[in-house]
Amino acid sequence: MAEQEPTPEQLAAIAAENLEDESSVSYKAPAQKTLQEIEEMDKDDESLRKYKELLLGNRAKIVDPNVPNVQVTRLTMVCATAPQPLVLDLTGPLDNFKKNPFVLKEGVEYKIKISFKVNKEIVSGLKYIQTTQRAGITIDKTEYMVGSYGPRDSEYEFLTPQEEAPKGMMARGSYVIKSLFTDDDQHKHLSWEWQLNITKNWKD
Repeated sequence: MAEQEPTPEQLAAIAAENLEDESSVSYKAPAQKTLQEIEEMDKDDESLRKYKELLLGNRAKIVDPNVPNVQVTRLTMVCATAPQPLVLDLTGPLDNFKKNPFVLKEGVEYKIKISFKVNKEIVSGLKYIQTTQRAGITIDKTEYMVGSYGPRDSEYEFLTPQEEAPKGMMARGSYVIKSLFTDDDQHKHLSWEWQLNITKNWKD
């Protein structure tokens, strides 16, 4: 028997419940400095120079100027009970994700992992913003503070706090997720949409 879709009124009630805790936070971004400016500061202080080298890494490697400063490479849903890895490769075309939805069993615990690289300059106040819609109605919006990062050859990984998938007949169905990776300066490093299906069992 097909699952019954919630009415617009029911979705609006879910949205009101999920969004009521959101509050605006007054936050002023710090003044931005280039890596060269940071390296020039206190350059006669040997211990500070070594500390900055440890933090910022060895910059002998030349970075292609055409490469963006921040590259978001993967989104992974980390779920211990999933029968297979749930990974979005964000380095290729982004328009197929809604046609190939993730399937998540109702009530399971999961985290979202974002993998990204910083290539050239320090980036301040990275944020991951996730908006969840069902039947065109926004029912949840969550903003995760990722932090500030300097360039390095290897990827960084950010893991969200543990969540529990919704459960019950009303929760089952298709959700459109809009993801945005941005920062204090409102640079949109990547935005993409994907689909999540909440089902009674993994194989539904």
